[in-house]
Amino acid sequence: MSKMEPSAQMIGDEAGASAAPWAAPILLDYWNALKRHIWVALAIVSVAVVIGTILTLLMTPQFTATSRIEIAREQANVTNVEGLQREDATPNQEFYLTQYSLLNARSLAERVERRLRLASNKSFFEAHGATPVGEGFLSGGGNAGAVSVDNMRDRQRQAVDLLLGHISISPVRGSALVDVSYTSASSGISQQIAKTWVSEFAQQSMDRRLASTADARVYLESRLQGLRERLETSERDLVNYAARQGIVRLSESKSPDGRTQTTQTLASSNLDQLNRFLVEATAERTQAEARLRAARSAGSTQLALQNQSLSNLRAQRAETNAKYQEMLVHFEPEYADAKAAREQIAALDRAIGAEDKRVRDAYMADYEAASQREQVLRGKVNELLGQLDSESRSSIQYNIFQREVDTNRQLYDSLLQRYKEIGVAGVGTNNISVVDPAPLPEAPSSPKLLINLVLALLAGAGLAAITIFVLENLDESLREPHQVATKLDVPLLGAIPVVNDDALENMDDPKSILSEAYMTVRTNLSFSTDHGVPKTFALISTSPAEGKSTSAYSLARVLGRTSGTVVLVDVDMRRPILASRLGLESGRGVSNFLAGDDNWEQLVQDTGATNVSFVAAGPTPPSASELLSGERLALFVKQLASRFDHVILDSPPMLGLSDAPLIANVVEGVVYVIEADRTAVRASQAAIQRLRESRGHILGVLLTKYSAKQSGYGYGYGYGYGYGSDKADGEKG
Repeated sequence: MSKMEPSAQMIGDEAGASAAPWAAPILLDYWNALKRHIWVALAIVSVAVVIGTILTLLMTPQFTATSRIEIAREQANVTNVEGLQREDATPNQEFYLTQYSLLNARSLAERVERRLRLASNKSFFEAHGATPVGEGFLSGGGNAGAVSVDNMRDRQRQAVDLLLGHISISPVRGSALVDVSYTSASSGISQQIAKTWVSEFAQQSMDRRLASTADARVYLESRLQGLRERLETSERDLVNYAARQGIVRLSESKSPDGRTQTTQTLASSNLDQLNRFLVEATAERTQAEARLRAARSAGSTQLALQNQSLSNLRAQRAETNAKYQEMLVHFEPEYADAKAAREQIAALDRAIGAEDKRVRDAYMADYEAASQREQVLRGKVNELLGQLDSESRSSIQYNIFQREVDTNRQLYDSLLQRYKEIGVAGVGTNNISVVDPAPLPEAPSSPKLLINLVLALLAGAGLAAITIFVLENLDESLREPHQVATKLDVPLLGAIPVVNDDALENMDDPKSILSEAYMTVRTNLSFSTDHGVPKTFALISTSPAEGKSTSAYSLARVLGRTSGTVVLVDVDMRRPILASRLGLESGRGVSNFLAGDDNWEQLVQDTGATNVSFVAAGPTPPSASELLSGERLALFVKQLASRFDHVILDSPPMLGLSDAPLIANVVEGVVYVIEADRTAVRASQAAIQRLRESRGHILGVLLTKYSAKQSGYGYGYGYGYGYGSDKADGEKG
């Protein structure tokens, strides 16, 4: 037995390596699973469609009214007030998501409920199939019952919940438009609520804006009151200080930054005037001094040129002197006329001297007066300069008071301007506008029979898929050949297809699919040992009716045609069936030899098939396990092996009994038979583990009753096993 283990291991590796071709694509696995449970799937889908149809017919018609509004990103504002939020003109997702949330806010639903008085409207609750809290309604203007305050609050909350549960907000893709839809069993109520919803939303937007400006106005009023008091105090301090310091401001101006600047005080104004007077007095004194100096240095002739009276006197003297000189030519000096002329000249000289003195005295008087006036003005200017210097020193503190007054006045004026602007800030246009008010729905929006049937069909298909998935996962049987190597860790010898005709009759035709399948098993068995097909082996299954006996006979037929003589031994003494199926004698057999009959050759029967003999199970013993546990079973197999090329034992199933492990110990190997899509994997694993623990050598697994077409291998499998059969049939025809 130890010599065969390397070969068996090699076959296992080859089978594992060749398991991939058996593996189906996953979609094909799904399709095969559907075919296996097609009636379950059809039943579930049919029930789902019927239920969907019934529910659709029983549903109350619903009417949907839709209002369309536009939400502008940027709202017009007639003021430019800092402190008020000014929206950015650039669209952004956050803004519109906020608006959509506000459209679906509970506060808006409460406004609509209060506006329409829905808590007291019986038709509203009937349109939603709801039972109102408490008793009494105000319907049609009449009081149908008294409602407590607590019940009314609960009913209002109930109405708000109904509103929020039936409102739908649907933004129009790629635009600032939003559809607001309301659905109920009443077309009139749906229209009324849809129209009221958008109008209340627009009004709520305006109310929020006005509320924000109201808060700003209250804040500015308190700030203005404080600034007004500060301004009055600072102005009072400025006036009092100016009065104490004797500062009189004649003119003021405003700087570019709004500061008050004093351009002229009384002292500076007086100083300017006195400076002008001093300049004039100095000029007059200089002129008088120049005239006086000129008069002192100049002669009478020069003075005569400067003084008209003196000039006239000198002209008269010159004329009189000319006449006197002419008289002296003709008359004597003592001549009366000459003497009179001489006296006249003397009188004119005295007059000229007196006039000359008077002119010189006048120049002196003018000079002294101008000089005195200049000194007086200069003294006053010096006095004002001192006063102005003192005033400049006092103006430092005065300017501090003035700056405080200016600052307080600027703050007060600025806040006052903002207060006036905020007063009209709410005049801006609303960014919410109703584009299309909700019309009265003419046809129900739901239920829609076709859509509901499609949904029921999809739901049924989904439920069917889940059911099939559960059934497939609960099914522990081996359905596919590739599962043998992956789940049992045993090489696959072959997959025997299920046939509709009698399997034993199919084996009469070497070209049949069944014969080809067992020929493949025979080929794989030849690789299970280093000397070809095992000389002795048993076929064991987990439970009855898995095709074990049929497979044993079929393998005997194939080996009889290809590998020499074969004896088929039925060692299932608990439930023997081979003798009856083959139409052979079952009165004597294995149980007789095990019980002590040494004439084993008389137990061998001819089956009529080529090179195939048969040994029946014999009479049913009281305890088959006791007979099998002795040494005569091994002796019987050894004697059969000495005469026949191959000995095939049809073993009883495992079934938790000890028969099969005892049989596995006396043969070269075990072919484990598993019925496809029936035997549980865990049962097969446990059985194989028992055989291994009892030192049985597993040659491989034979998967019987395998539906290749159902598993998705119909074309390839049929082509492989039936290749050439059509041609042979045609030739026979």
